[in-house]
Amino acid sequence: MKINNPFVVAGKIPHELFCDRKKESQLLTRAVTNGNNVVLVSARRMGKTGLIQYCFEKPEIKDYYATFYIDILQTSSLKEFTYLFGKAVFQRLASTSQRRLKQFAAILHSISGSFGFDPFNGTPTFNLQLGEISNPALTLDEIFRFLADSDTPSIIAIDEFQQISNYQEKNVEAMLRSYIQQLPNANFVFAGSERHLLQQMFSDSARPFFNSASFMELNPIQLPDYTEFATDLFQKNDKRLEPEVVATVYNLFEGNTFYLQKTFNIAYSKTGKDQTCDAATVDESVNEILASFDTIYREMLSNVAESQKQLLIAISQEGNAEGITSARFIKKYSLASASSVQAAARKLLALGFIVRNNNTYRIQDPLLRIWLLRTYTSIPI
Repeated sequence: MKINNPFVVAGKIPHELFCDRKKESQLLTRAVTNGNNVVLVSARRMGKTGLIQYCFEKPEIKDYYATFYIDILQTSSLKEFTYLFGKAVFQRLASTSQRRLKQFAAILHSISGSFGFDPFNGTPTFNLQLGEISNPALTLDEIFRFLADSDTPSIIAIDEFQQISNYQEKNVEAMLRSYIQQLPNANFVFAGSERHLLQQMFSDSARPFFNSASFMELNPIQLPDYTEFATDLFQKNDKRLEPEVVATVYNLFEGNTFYLQKTFNIAYSKTGKDQTCDAATVDESVNEILASFDTIYREMLSNVAESQKQLLIAISQEGNAEGITSARFIKKYSLASASSVQAAARKLLALGFIVRNNNTYRIQDPLLRIWLLRTYTSIPI
């Protein structure tokens, strides 16, 4: 398949266009193929999904394991989790084995009446509606029993796993842990972006997932590695990229993989054959990205209380904000009071605007931070 732009920002990334992560991919692959569960932690859009999919395509996994990936960030209940999990298993089987697909449809007694069949080849079709899952615990039990009876071992990746702690049902962690313990031929990658929630979930002796997985942190790709990667891609296509420009974008987005790729995807499209991508080109590219998100960010903030917005702007100016309830911080940014700041921080954490590492807060989305600084402050960025 011909790829017009080598800076891939959507879908699976071809191996030849995957930047670095050799050490991380080796660690993750070795862990899950040797019977370990892994908690994979990183900021959002740092490349967790890409790394997981890259490892799933490696021969030592692809040739021996059935792989499943679900992203549960937008879920709020066990029913939604069960629906996505069942759909992921169904779609994986649909692409590999009609025999196993029929077995899967047959074992799901709780929802078997909701499966349709293709009139041309007689295979089941996944036309299940979310509301048709009346007993998610039972359906989930059936899915896990199907995987447990499989001759092929599984590797299951659940992205934004910390979301289950927000589900409306009680004891979801204990339920999932019991299912996983009874699955002898599967290993899990529990990926997530909220470090403090995942640490609590897997490090608290009172929680069901205590010490059930090893931690692996995905940090930004090193600047020299990404510079070499990006300049080589331009060069291979008879274009040039100034190395110092890569450093500027890298620092602007704090090494965030998605925004690096997005910026150079646009910059690449703006650079003709035998031309050079310079600072002006990437400035235009970054401005295009900001413009495309402007309406989204304005609508997001229209639902945020004034005290929360003021704290959000203050944290954006600090970068990494410590002591946000201190007199110094409150006075510096003209905030109301320590109790008001605490309440605003709790809400912003719940909404995903900010993240906390120990006592340090920062804006989760580096593009949002840039937008906030340009919209509400006079700080040049």
